[in-house]
Amino acid sequence: MVPTKDRNQSSVFLSFKNEGILIDAGEGTQRQFKIKGIPLTKITKILLTHWHGDHVFGLPGVISSLGAMEYQKKLEIYGPKGTKKRFASLFEAFDFDRKVELEIIEVESGTFVDSKEFKLDVLPLEHGVPCLGYSFTQKDVRHIDIKKTKKLGIPEGPLMGKLANNKAITVDGKKIAAKDVTYLEEGKKVTVIADSLYCNNAIKLAKDADLVVCEATYHSDLQHKAKSYMHMSGKDAAMIANQAGAKQLIVTHFSARYKNPHEIEQDARNVFDNTLAAKDFMVIDL
Repeated sequence: MVPTKDRNQSSVFLSFKNEGILIDAGEGTQRQFKIKGIPLTKITKILLTHWHGDHVFGLPGVISSLGAMEYQKKLEIYGPKGTKKRFASLFEAFDFDRKVELEIIEVESGTFVDSKEFKLDVLPLEHGVPCLGYSFTQKDVRHIDIKKTKKLGIPEGPLMGKLANNKAITVDGKKIAAKDVTYLEEGKKVTVIADSLYCNNAIKLAKDADLVVCEATYHSDLQHKAKSYMHMSGKDAAMIANQAGAKQLIVTHFSARYKNPHEIEQDARNVFDNTLAAKDFMVIDL
């Protein structure tokens, strides 16, 4: 909630081909982009988990700077119920040039973006205010095994397209199934669980994820405090990753009482070994 000299507030940037998906924008987010050397104009979508200040105080700055940069795309912003009303209040509170075209969409449950290459899913969490968790899932890609197609004399062109779409073809009177000359590259899945109690929806979102980024505000020796403030411990986050069958867990959103997040990381590792504590500018390649 409170930034320290070593740690900024909450924000996660997910880069996939031409998509730049920003999940939350805590205070100072645009400066973090500059320090890391990522142009703000890479952002194509913003997913807001909830409207507590430590997750959105950087939002006006991001939008204002994009306007100054003559951002040419339509910026899609998704958030919980009430997001449109809050944006109206935001524009009343600050003088914006309104140079950026915004599309503001309220979401609650299920798939809300379904493109050719990926989909985005959302489910409500438990935090006392409307709060959402998000999953990004890259769709599987079928690749042609060129050595096999050459051996079978399959020419370049429409037949290759059919195979890539998992359809059988016929060459010289012989039927060839897609599975015989192609292979499937499984897509990656990333789940971000913001402020919440341990809950079933968090497990559902994280199901079979390659990476789960999950809040872990406290060590489990302060489980009572975590519960009273509707947050999680490192142990809670690890239980979610474990029960979801996830591959890797990044714990984040630590209370400022912890000078070093190692003890929360260890708290999670006691349940789910493949855990790391988030740090500013951490990069995870999948």
